[in-house]
Amino acid sequence: MQVKMILPALTEALSPFWRPIKYHLFPPLGLATIAAFFEPDDDIDLQDEHVETLNLDDEPDLVVIQVYITSAYRAYELADHYRSKGSYVVLGGLHVTALPAEAAQHADTIFLGPGEDTWPQFLQDFRAGAPAQQYQSKIRSLVGVPPIRRDLIKRHNYLVPNSIVVSRGCPHHCDFCYKEAFYQGGKSFYLQPIDDALAEIDRLPGKHLYFLDDHLFGHVGFAMELFEAMEGMGRVWQAAATVQSILAQPALLEKAVAAGLRSVFIGFETLNFHNLKEQHKYHNLNRDYSVAIRRLRDYGVMVNGSFVYGMDGDDETVFDRTVEWAVQQGIETATFHILTPYPGTLLYDRMVAQQRITQHNWDLYDTRHVVYKPMQLSAERLEAGYWQSYREFYRWSAIVQGAWTKEVWADRLRHLAYTGAWKKSEPVWDLLIRLKQVNHLLPALENVLTSFGRRTAPALLRQPNPALNV
Repeated sequence: MQVKMILPALTEALSPFWRPIKYHLFPPLGLATIAAFFEPDDDIDLQDEHVETLNLDDEPDLVVIQVYITSAYRAYELADHYRSKGSYVVLGGLHVTALPAEAAQHADTIFLGPGEDTWPQFLQDFRAGAPAQQYQSKIRSLVGVPPIRRDLIKRHNYLVPNSIVVSRGCPHHCDFCYKEAFYQGGKSFYLQPIDDALAEIDRLPGKHLYFLDDHLFGHVGFAMELFEAMEGMGRVWQAAATVQSILAQPALLEKAVAAGLRSVFIGFETLNFHNLKEQHKYHNLNRDYSVAIRRLRDYGVMVNGSFVYGMDGDDETVFDRTVEWAVQQGIETATFHILTPYPGTLLYDRMVAQQRITQHNWDLYDTRHVVYKPMQLSAERLEAGYWQSYREFYRWSAIVQGAWTKEVWADRLRHLAYTGAWKKSEPVWDLLIRLKQVNHLLPALENVLTSFGRRTAPALLRQPNPALNV
């Protein structure tokens, strides 16, 4: 059987002027994961439009397309193209699960939720000539799932090709998170068996790992066992965690660092207590962000902080306050977002009920555009503040100020190099991407991450966790 698997490019990922490096960081694993359920003699072509030009002249028997909200129109275009050629087209992913009726107009079969339990059934039905029009995931388990088909991934197209995911979902339930819609109808957080996770790590060459888990620290027992087993492997890795996991589980952080943790993504989201309550991000309430950052710094872990603008408690002052705080904390990188009410989320339902949604053009649901009526800001001011924040945080004077929050020169120089390279070198990244040479900088990244590590912190671990000061 001839199979074509496509990850269409997000609207915001392609530009005629420059190619953003963040869309060439690591290979997404969704399609490669379900590809493992095919037979060995099936001929599979997996293409990621973020890093390669799609070949649309083929005529596969089966076309599988993964759909996110800002790739929806492109995904539908591709689906219609292949259906017109006689291919059987299936769609799945976040957007399909949120809006199945819309997606079904462009597909022969749609998948709702994760595919580990539904994909084997579909393949059996398809080979028997009787596939259903819809498959709904209900049994949430990673037990017995075959290894990811990494042979289908074009590693040379990515800066960090060793992406890995050992869990699904997140134990928390924030109103604005797309995860809530995707995992409806079953467990929204579940884990891979430890032995399978370690076997997957062993299969990855080189030194660097990038964990794509929504919350790698979400199950303390699992994470402790994983990190203990990873000690001595000589790996350096990056992952996502929460403020709560950094503050409430100090031993877990210590284990992670010993296992090679060198950079962590944290959703601070807002400095406003009332915003956190409104969005049900309770695990950030009464947590001192500054203490969490100091703990990470004392262990030599870099911080990528995430912030969201446009919650109902935000006014004109939110942009300057947030950027000033982030710079003063010395976090290495920051990502800013405009609050986006994704279909299927509680936030979307609430804004529909309040008649605040102003735009249903999915291309604009990219966290860069305002698609609803903000409470205390105009849409124009909110978008302007978003771009202002990037300019202000990544201006050289702010980068230097952030670097000088570090106590030793080595950390200051690493901050300057890492933060400067991320945002101040976009023309260089663009050139490397277009020349297909981006992967050659992986050794440099590994060297930077390897130079980080535990230095202090035992006394700090015994400090209390004061309430968030807002």
